[in-house]
Amino acid sequence: MSVARLYALTCGWLTGPAAGFVAGESGALRVPVPCYLIEHAKGRALFDSGLHPLTQTDPAARIGVKAKVFDVEFQPGEEVAARLAGLDLDPASIDYVINSHLHFDHAGGNALLPRASLVVQRREWQAGLDADLSAANHYDAHDYRTGQDVLQVDGEHDLFGDGSVVCLPTFGHTPGHQSLRVRTERGEVVLTGDACYLRRTLDELRLPSIVHDEAAMLRSLHALRALQAAGAQIFYGHDPEFWGTVPQGVPL
Repeated sequence: MSVARLYALTCGWLTGPAAGFVAGESGALRVPVPCYLIEHAKGRALFDSGLHPLTQTDPAARIGVKAKVFDVEFQPGEEVAARLAGLDLDPASIDYVINSHLHFDHAGGNALLPRASLVVQRREWQAGLDADLSAANHYDAHDYRTGQDVLQVDGEHDLFGDGSVVCLPTFGHTPGHQSLRVRTERGEVVLTGDACYLRRTLDELRLPSIVHDEAAMLRSLHALRALQAAGAQIFYGHDPEFWGTVPQGVPL
């Protein structure tokens, strides 16, 4: 049975309204910006690419009004290319970037991976090309229209053809959000992206205050619960407490 090696990488932190992660909450919440490296016999992939480096020096210029919503902690050396260099990897050695979706903290580093093909759900990519849907979902084409080849997938997609790295449709947060199931030597891991911000999101079925499609997101959460019940380890998208338990830069 084929397996892949999975590495967790922290590519900055964001602090924003807690209600943006759990509807009805007050105050602020500081959350990590995770990316993941997947090494497989047939190639290397990243799940999400984090923030664009310009966000380190001029957040307003890069992410616009979102810089008024989020306090950005993102230092030189934390961008995804530098994190890869810390593992002695050239960014040009990455074959695929699997974007969970097209938001600035998940696709902002795409441009740093020049040889990688982007793997995106078709409905997400098409939403990113539609002016109305792009505006409604707060996309910025500078993050994802970066010149790479784009593989638009529909639903589940087995990246390497052996069941070890599989894109899972988890629509709702955005029109075509996807998560990723990775089979490692230690078992199955599901990287949820923003389909499930926090452990509480899954345990309590608590949605954030802003969602593209609430019913679709709830269906996705139930699908994630089923995977968890079947033995998969869930890696929550932006959970600071959970992230504190995840070793960095070593095979998980």
